[in-house]
Amino acid sequence: MPAPPASSGRFQPHAAREMASMFDDVSGRYDLINRLMTLGQDGAWRAAMAHAVPSRARVVLDLCTGSGVSLAGLTRPGRLVIGADVSLRMLSAAADRFGGPGWAPRLVCGDAFRLPLSPGSVDAVTIGFGMRNLRPRATALAELSRVLAPGGTLVVLEACAPGHGAFAPIHRLHLRYGVPLLGRLSADPSAYVYLRDSIFEFGDGREFDRDLAAAGYSIERRQSFLFGATQMWVARTGESAQSSLQPARGGALKRGELPHPGRAADGEWTLWSGVQLVVAWTLFAALVIGLIRFAGAAKVLPLEPWQKWALGILLALGAVFFGVRSLILTLRRDTPRPPR
Repeated sequence: MPAPPASSGRFQPHAAREMASMFDDVSGRYDLINRLMTLGQDGAWRAAMAHAVPSRARVVLDLCTGSGVSLAGLTRPGRLVIGADVSLRMLSAAADRFGGPGWAPRLVCGDAFRLPLSPGSVDAVTIGFGMRNLRPRATALAELSRVLAPGGTLVVLEACAPGHGAFAPIHRLHLRYGVPLLGRLSADPSAYVYLRDSIFEFGDGREFDRDLAAAGYSIERRQSFLFGATQMWVARTGESAQSSLQPARGGALKRGELPHPGRAADGEWTLWSGVQLVVAWTLFAALVIGLIRFAGAAKVLPLEPWQKWALGILLALGAVFFGVRSLILTLRRDTPRPPR
């Protein structure tokens, strides 16, 4: 799909004012619409982004932080977390959620191309669904490289255009029509037309691979969610990337490391998710079978017509509910446990 006309302003380079105005307008229902568009999976994806940050990172910048939904997974004692965004209304929502003393995130209103941070002052940068709004991308990646310490980690979570495969037509249909339709719940529906167009402009992720490499980043991992509709990149800066890599392992913490969720907790989450998945699919199958048998035997059952209709509706609603729940649990089976 060709890029939309630049006259919209939002696709212009360094469009900080346009982005700030747009996100100010949609801030009221932004998180709700995101949850609907992602089938409730955005929280699990952001948890995966937080897990990709090295446990020893003492200063973490969450760029394009919006209402701060990613900050909870990044915050822990001993770590300075900075949430930066151009939208004051979004930051106000983040302040209502996380404001306070101690190790609460610090919020900054600033331009991603002119970050108010010293060179090499940040150990990790996370960007959840904001990278495609930064144009030109090479300049944005250079600014992030400036503030990242040598061997620092960049984690990018982004919505991508349809690639190839059986899911691509459904993904394309959802982007073209579903996203703008959900955008009608917002105070500025045009923002979700921009969202759709910016996803198509961003592409299926292969161009971003090249952008990272050209900017001097080394891609350590690339992970897909929802059949590639959302993807995550974990990259490092500088030649010292390998020497600074410190895998998260159980046991005693080394000097300079920060506490991080243990494998036991992650194992419990995986087991519990598996149990829920089995129960949900079992109930879905039982309700579908029950609905089919009820439809075949309804005529001979000693029930009033309204009772037959009511029972049929209950069985159908139950099957739909557990079918949707089973699908959601299946889609999130490979994501880490959400932050507490």
